[in-house]
Formats: sequence, C-alpha cells, structure tokens
Amino acid sequence: MKRRSFLKGTLATGAAAVAVNAGLLTPNVVLAADWNSKAFKAKTTDDALNSAFGSASVADSGDIKLKAPAIAENGAVTPVTVDASGIDGVESIAIMASKNTHPLVCEYNFGAGALGYVSTRIKMGKTMNVVAVVKAGGKLLKAEQEVKVTIGGCGG
Repeated sequence: MKRRSFLKGTLATGAAAVAVNAGLLTPNVVLAADWNSKAFKAKTTDDALNSAFGSASVADSGDIKLKAPAIAENGAVTPVTVDASGIDGVESIAIMASKNTHPLVCEYNFGAGALGYVSTRIKMGKTMNVVAVVKAGGKLLKAEQEVKVTIGGCGG
C-alpha cells in the first residue's frame, strides 16, 4: 500500500508541475488578481460603497436577515450571517464594519440562480454597526445591527 500511495502522489505532483510549466495553472487565475483594491482601502463607508457599487445610495430592507451577536467577546472573530435568500436576483453581498479603519470587510459576488446567503467571521476594533449591503436587481439594500465589542480585534 505504501508503494501505491507513493506512486499516486508522484504522478499527481508531476501532472501539476507539467500544468504549471505549460501555463495552464497561472497565479492570476488561482489568486484574487481582480479584487477591488480601491473599495477595500477606502476609509469611509460611503467611499467603500461608491468604489464597490458605484453609488452610496442604499435603502433599508426588512428582507435581509443579518445575524450578529449583540455582544462580541472577541472582536477578532465576530460571527456574521447575511441571509438574502428571499430576494430575487442577488448579485452580491458586502459586509461592512462602520468604524473600522477600512470599513469594507468582505464582498461576495454570486452567479445567476445562486441563493444570497453568506456566513463568515469578521474583525472589529471596537463597538460599531455591522452593515450588510445586498445588490439585487440593480438596487442596493441594507440591514445593520450594532455589535458591542468587549476585546477589540484590531489591536485594541
């Protein structure tokens, strides 16, 4: 069995090396080469929205279910869930921490027919509002919730 495993591993490594050398696997495809650096480096929520979506005009929506703890014991790993599965045509979901140095925490783009649902952990430096922005049908919708942070995750 050890010889068979060794041969399988060697074959897989060799095939990957050939693919890299042939240009079939390039770092631009594997890594996030087309990320929106301007939106993620923005210092305010409006600047981040303008850079990410082309507009800072966002309407409140009761159709977005934002789930975050009322009190986060550790801001470095704050769990956040955004459920926009009741909205048709969800194109993207962005999560923002309003008072972070760089408010845009993450942005997820969806293909046609995908359900708008995201669950992740974010880093928060202090007590602030967590804002979920959903782009659906060309409109920007949001839900927000205050999260009190007892131990800051951004060095505080």
